[in-house]
Amino acid sequence: MDTPFTVRDLRRRWKPHKLRLGNGDTSIRFHRACSWLHRAQITECLIDHDIALLSQWIAFNSLYGQWDAAAQEPMRDKVSWQRFIGRILELDQDGCVSATLVEQKPLVLGILEDEHVSQFFWKDPGDKRAQQSKKAMYEARTWYLGGNWTMILNRVMERIYFLRCQLVHGAATYQSDLNRTAVQRSAQMMGHLLPAMLIVWIDHGADEDWGSMCYPPLE
Repeated sequence: MDTPFTVRDLRRRWKPHKLRLGNGDTSIRFHRACSWLHRAQITECLIDHDIALLSQWIAFNSLYGQWDAAAQEPMRDKVSWQRFIGRILELDQDGCVSATLVEQKPLVLGILEDEHVSQFFWKDPGDKRAQQSKKAMYEARTWYLGGNWTMILNRVMERIYFLRCQLVHGAATYQSDLNRTAVQRSAQMMGHLLPAMLIVWIDHGADEDWGSMCYPPLE
């Protein structure tokens, strides 16, 4: 999977399920995700990695988002996406996501090496925490040897989510030189991971119950 699937490829692959399932929650989640992934793929081609990354995360959120019926609001992000990637890895009989992590190992290690996308570092920024925050990069080498894809994927997504939060909450300047490498790496990683997850969704998740969707379209 050196070249990520385009949205057109994904939609074509999903079409038999769409005809069979109609406009249920699973189809709507897929449609929403593809609409934002399409925007991201166009935007990344224009070298606007900030907007590409935000669009990619919205696409991801379309898949993992859960409605809390008791609170009458969406469930917390991190809990929802961690459960989601766990299920995706369980369903990934063909090893699509793990193959992507192997192919993109240098990118994974680069993200885990960058202290500026570590929540731990920002609790007390300094040389000591900068060095300690790189621990995940060294641990990841062991995780790769042991095929611990859940741990690798969780750690990478934690870093990307942290960066996403910086952007969304106005804690970074648009196209800032200071975070260019981090944003570019994260957008590139999401550009590979999202199509891989959607392939698993299509091939093995079409008949799964993905939970209560947030804000369903109303007629």
